[in-house]
Amino acid sequence: MKYVLVTGGVVSGLGKGVTASSIGVLLKACGLRVTSIKIDPYLNTDAGTMSPFEHGEVFVLDDGGEVDLDLGNYERFLDIKLTRDNNITTGKIYQHVIAKERKGDYLGKTVQVVPHITDAIQEWIERVAAIPVDGEEGPADICVIELGGTIGDIESAPFIEALGQFSYRVGTGNLCLVHVSLVPVLNVVGEQKTKPTQHSVRGLRGLGLIPDILACRSTKALEENVKEKLSQFCHVPLESIFTLYDVPNIWHIPLLLKDQKAHLAISKVLNLAGIVKEPSLEEWTSRAELCDNLHVPVRIAVVGKYTGLSDAYLSILKALLHASVACRKKLVVDWVPACDLEKETEKENPNAYKAAWKLLKGVDGVLVPGGFGDRGVEGKILAAKYARENKIPFLGICLGMQVAVIEFARSVLSLHDANSTEFKPDTKHPCIVFMPEGSRTHMGGTMRLGSRKSIFTVKDSKSAKLYGNKSSVDERHRHRYEVNPDMVELLEKAGLSFAAKDETGKRMEIVELPNHPFFIGAQFHPEYKSRPGKASPLFIGLIAASCGELDTVMNPASVHQHLISNCPKSVFVNGTSKKAPNGMADVRYNNGYCNGLHSR
Repeated sequence: MKYVLVTGGVVSGLGKGVTASSIGVLLKACGLRVTSIKIDPYLNTDAGTMSPFEHGEVFVLDDGGEVDLDLGNYERFLDIKLTRDNNITTGKIYQHVIAKERKGDYLGKTVQVVPHITDAIQEWIERVAAIPVDGEEGPADICVIELGGTIGDIESAPFIEALGQFSYRVGTGNLCLVHVSLVPVLNVVGEQKTKPTQHSVRGLRGLGLIPDILACRSTKALEENVKEKLSQFCHVPLESIFTLYDVPNIWHIPLLLKDQKAHLAISKVLNLAGIVKEPSLEEWTSRAELCDNLHVPVRIAVVGKYTGLSDAYLSILKALLHASVACRKKLVVDWVPACDLEKETEKENPNAYKAAWKLLKGVDGVLVPGGFGDRGVEGKILAAKYARENKIPFLGICLGMQVAVIEFARSVLSLHDANSTEFKPDTKHPCIVFMPEGSRTHMGGTMRLGSRKSIFTVKDSKSAKLYGNKSSVDERHRHRYEVNPDMVELLEKAGLSFAAKDETGKRMEIVELPNHPFFIGAQFHPEYKSRPGKASPLFIGLIAASCGELDTVMNPASVHQHLISNCPKSVFVNGTSKKAPNGMADVRYNNGYCNGLHSR
């Protein structure tokens, strides 16, 4: 097993996760099998109880693991399925070591950070790296490890020590250290400054880790004299210093690495020079260029609670992007704070109220994502009501589905007190209730989590057609509340259709309004399984309906004809015409600048 370790310096938010994912894409394109591990030095055992405002979204895996959002980057970029153990936290390691100590596994020794914690970290890495995640048998060839945080953080110290030992443990030629650092440009003089990276590398070396490769974040490509200076002061070969400058979208990052021959530098360190082949990234290139050159907009309102931080809805954004690219449309997201749609805001802040409603009324489609807590719920209900009454395409996910059911009960059944027991425990008409097996005392890992089967009960429903008329689908869940089974019959008689249910037939998985152009709610989170080139069917449905093309995407024959008729035969890469794979559109390489590499 070979390892690539990605660390970060100077500041957080440089894009270590996207860099690690892009390295994985590049190595996979060279014919290698790749897996990934994310190390998060916080004390939480997992990301499940952390606020999205503080840490971004919680990503959910097939096995129910609630993990850091960067594992979502890994899964999307590499098209793999990771496990909860692919996310290592300080809490998990200490919990593991203390459990062993309580059983007497250490034979009475004093349990210490070195060697017990550091040994546990190394053993965890070796064990998890051997787990196949790409559907094939046997371990991968390369494990890309990302160390969260910034070099110098006090909580990272045990992991830094463990990784230093691990480098010695696996031996020379088996671990390549990539250090992601910032090369800022001072506006006053317009000069790229190397000193922050110099200090960061000095700190890294002082902790016992020697970088093999520097991946420098900057607004534009590094000047040659700047690279020479970094090479001299950081003791890194010139050919192993790469620039990750701002690009139109993050799909360009693997291409930047490829153009700068990063695969050759990595293979040299890992003694893979005779094994790796020239990376094949034609389809990836076409998709990145296509995304840059889309011009026909589709406006989607995301009505949520955490609209002040886009990372809180990262998988939602990526799924919308995947679907819009698949439909050949330029995605425009309008963030609508759910609270601002409520009547209380009209009194307290009329300008915010008017602005929110103006945004909502100007979009082509509405998406209400999941969430917890009662803040903004009435605003989400109003958004669902607006979409239902005005025939605006609507997709509700998890809580978004639940508020759609509540709104229908209030407006159509005239049950004005209808609510969820999450928000009003004593409601007379509980449309949404707490799941019997849930825990009311412990929050972490006590929800209905992970991949579960949803069986289509209405065969001619829009959702069934979007999923290719399958009898069932497996999607990932994360919820404590569900549609009240005692109210299902009443809701169905009023016109609400529960198109899919769980295997027991008692849990509602998909709800639809048959007489609406597109009004679908899903109890599961379809965004977690969306991939570039493999967009989630429900998201494709939302985008297509918002463009007036839903009938096309629900008819496979029409889809094929639509792709052929709308896609020229060639793609231009660096000015050279090449055949476009899979009917991708004609596009031209464009080194534009934008903050396209943002990830914690």
